[in-house]
Amino acid sequence: MKLWQKGEETNDFFERFTIGKDRELDLYLAPFDVIGSMAHAKMLGSIGILTSDEVEKLVAALGSIQKQIKDNQFIIEEGVEDVHSQIEKMLIAQLGELGKKIHTGRSRNDQVLTALKLFVREELQQIVHKMIFLFDVLITQSEKTKSVLMPGYTHMQVAMPSSFGLWFGAHAESLIDDLIMMKAAHQIANKNPLGSAAGYGSSFPVDRDLTTQEMGFTGLDHNVVYAQMTRGKMERSVSFAISSLGATLSKLAMDVCLYAGQNFGFFKVPVAFTTGSSIMPHKHNPDGFELLRAKTNQLQALPYELTLITNNLPTGYHRDFQQLKEHFIPAFGLLKDCLDITATMVEGLEVAPGILKEEKYDLLFSVELVNELVQSGMPFRDAYREVAERIKNGTYESIRQIKHTHVGSIGNLANDRIKDKFMQEFAYFENL
Repeated sequence: MKLWQKGEETNDFFERFTIGKDRELDLYLAPFDVIGSMAHAKMLGSIGILTSDEVEKLVAALGSIQKQIKDNQFIIEEGVEDVHSQIEKMLIAQLGELGKKIHTGRSRNDQVLTALKLFVREELQQIVHKMIFLFDVLITQSEKTKSVLMPGYTHMQVAMPSSFGLWFGAHAESLIDDLIMMKAAHQIANKNPLGSAAGYGSSFPVDRDLTTQEMGFTGLDHNVVYAQMTRGKMERSVSFAISSLGATLSKLAMDVCLYAGQNFGFFKVPVAFTTGSSIMPHKHNPDGFELLRAKTNQLQALPYELTLITNNLPTGYHRDFQQLKEHFIPAFGLLKDCLDITATMVEGLEVAPGILKEEKYDLLFSVELVNELVQSGMPFRDAYREVAERIKNGTYESIRQIKHTHVGSIGNLANDRIKDKFMQEFAYFENL
């Protein structure tokens, strides 16, 4: 069954090529297509296209389909093109001629876009709640290790003293910017396109404000042409939020992979989160963090994949948009898995105490000596040159007392402020 067919036959190979993975991916959209159809049926009743009895029967039938979806009993039958066709077929099977009325005043274009936006809205809320758990793990680790020093690097060279508390806290604060991106993505997705039909509206007096209220959207994509223009644009906008969070997780994973190696030895990854070698009996490889790095780098590529698919398309619907789903929909499940495994692995990380006692880190404290000379009255530029000369001629002695007190430094992590800011941004999702 195809909603667009007029009795003509299509080539079998052409059909397989054009449908692609729609039937598989559309299962993710099934519950949201039902929500959109329920709202649409109620709206058709409000404008006199359907009777109240017809609306009641359609909503009840859609409710039974929703239960099948929830119970994992819903399938898209062989020969049925997509989820929208399957649901309409089921309505016709249950309700006869009444089932054929559900598509009045809408196109598959605004039907798909509505289901996609509802899907995205739900997925972003799930992602944000997983971000909270990871944030709490990072802050807890930061507080627990705030007095344990580690080297800080610039240009991959030993630079200045840092701490594990500072390192964990940095990744926690990075999640705030990712949360802001998620908030913006949610606001973009949380607008109703239903009623825009194929992108040019309808001669039926559809009540778009009513469907907006029924589906809990915060507003409308008002202009019907623009409503259809959001197909592709919405996915790209959301993908940048996904990419931003992917970048945070990727950097964390890379640091652990680097610092857990024997040449650094800063972190100890629990054996449960490592794999061995088939030939080297001593190996415990950080495969979890390595795969986390690869998968989150994959997520960072998402905006570019979607941009290349949709680039330079003129106004209006194009079948190119179908290809977005194959990249876009699976990204949410992948990101949620990455957040879960990151929180689990980070919670188990052990840090090495006493790292900076090693002689090779003496130069890490050169800036502390410069600052001490400045505080004794020497101009900064002279103090800088004085310490550089001592290093050059071998008379430098490191000062290993750290006196960092300003906000965000080793001695004042500002984790309470970071946590307050995170919760301020999260309040948007809490109040939905």
